[in-house]
Amino acid sequence: MNKVIDTSVLSSMILSGAYNLNNNKEIVDALNVFPVPDGDTGTNMSLTFMSAAKAIKDENYPGTQELLNAVAKATLRGARGNSGVILSQIFRGISKSITQDTIDVPSLKLALRGGSDTAYRAVMKPTEGTILTVIRAAAEAGENFKGDNVVKFFTHVLDNMQKALKETQEMLPQLKQAGVVDAGGKGLVCIFEGFLEALNGKSVELLDKGAATTAKAPASAASTEKIKFAYCTEFIINKYDSKASAEKMRNAIQTKGDCMIVIDEDDIVKVHIHTNHPGYVLEQAVKLGEMVNIKIENMREQHTDLIAEAPAKKPEAEHKEVAVVAVANGAGLISTFTDLGVTNIIPGGQTMNPSTDDILSAIEEANADNVFVLPNNKNIILAAQQAAEIAECNVIVIESKTIPQGISAMMSYSASENVDTNTKKMTKALSKVVSGNITHAVKDTEMDGLKIHEGDIIGVSNGHILSSDKDIFTATTTLIKEIADDDSEIITLYYGEGVTEEDAQKIADAIENDLDEVEVIIANGGQSVYYYIISVE
Repeated sequence: MNKVIDTSVLSSMILSGAYNLNNNKEIVDALNVFPVPDGDTGTNMSLTFMSAAKAIKDENYPGTQELLNAVAKATLRGARGNSGVILSQIFRGISKSITQDTIDVPSLKLALRGGSDTAYRAVMKPTEGTILTVIRAAAEAGENFKGDNVVKFFTHVLDNMQKALKETQEMLPQLKQAGVVDAGGKGLVCIFEGFLEALNGKSVELLDKGAATTAKAPASAASTEKIKFAYCTEFIINKYDSKASAEKMRNAIQTKGDCMIVIDEDDIVKVHIHTNHPGYVLEQAVKLGEMVNIKIENMREQHTDLIAEAPAKKPEAEHKEVAVVAVANGAGLISTFTDLGVTNIIPGGQTMNPSTDDILSAIEEANADNVFVLPNNKNIILAAQQAAEIAECNVIVIESKTIPQGISAMMSYSASENVDTNTKKMTKALSKVVSGNITHAVKDTEMDGLKIHEGDIIGVSNGHILSSDKDIFTATTTLIKEIADDDSEIITLYYGEGVTEEDAQKIADAIENDLDEVEVIIANGGQSVYYYIISVE
């Protein structure tokens, strides 16, 4: 009695675990330490494990091995965010460790150890006080269990997981300061609580009957936004004099458009701008040097064609040697990445992390022998790396943690260079830019020496809150002054939803007035979540 778990019971456990996590995902989301609107650990983990529930629900598997293989495959492809990827690796390890069709206590011990070890191996620098600590506690508790009753086994394991979860607060100072336990660990505990309920014959029911198993991509503003500047103009200048500065040309053209990027690299200058006067831009550029790789495209015409062709099935891309895919949201940012040579855009970013399968689909659609992937968010890197392992082509993940890093990488990318050279240049470019974000606080907290209240405008850079105020202008100018230094030359403000060009220009004027020899460029990013994304070079 209660000595083995067969396929039917295992299926009930998986569904019960997935439903329990889904029912509690908002509680898990609320445990995120940072008070920014990205509290998505519970959501990411739930979407990841609900993909397993969807895969096995109403399916009949001949044995537990086949069922666990289906769970492992579904979570692998459905993984979202770092927490979701680690969760998928736990079940990957569990699946590989089960070698018989009925599961008993000895096999459960092997399974939990396999899950723990696989998860730890998946993370380059494992951090204790996280979901990793909780799954390791489960494995150790399982190995120490005496007896053959699977219900008592899971009760013992869950008790130790809950103890380990409480201890995460003592392992990471930021958790203790915020007075919370680790969100990923809590999500894993929710799953195991569901497992135990099913073993006790009281499977958890799904409270949200409309619970989605995939996240909805943000609607692209490109379909409705009026195009102010019609011509996407980009080119490279081979300088007449390698010591000459591009500043005069930059100043001459910056009032003639938006989304301007001018990168001065010794003897060449890379230029990108959306303008209604491409001829004027070229006239200014030719004063500096000889122009090559000139490309001028009418975005209004492309926009009209896109709308007209929208109902048609997207044709397969022509096979190529190299392609680039990037994660972004906001019409302006998407346009910038596309103009710089990105082949496929994966809608997403903060609060909406694409799954491993989303990234894999973009890689496959690119139809290339070699594909560069720009995650542009630290919480998407593991999913991108997981997609790279599955993909049949050669995939290079450039570990961009921010949008400015991704743009900097693309400015260093050249279609004429080989893969190794581009990899080195793009990776090196990540360190050339300092990134900052302006958003609002979603809860009261005290962090980085600042007392923050829900609704405050906060400035974040490199994982630290550097400014907090009641208005956007003050929070933004304070953050910029914190992250800019004497070597800073160009600051780009990508303004998002709810911010006007006039708002951004006021900040640009204030910064240029306060910081000597710094040029501030404003561009309409159109992004959600962040009022401003800031790039300092």
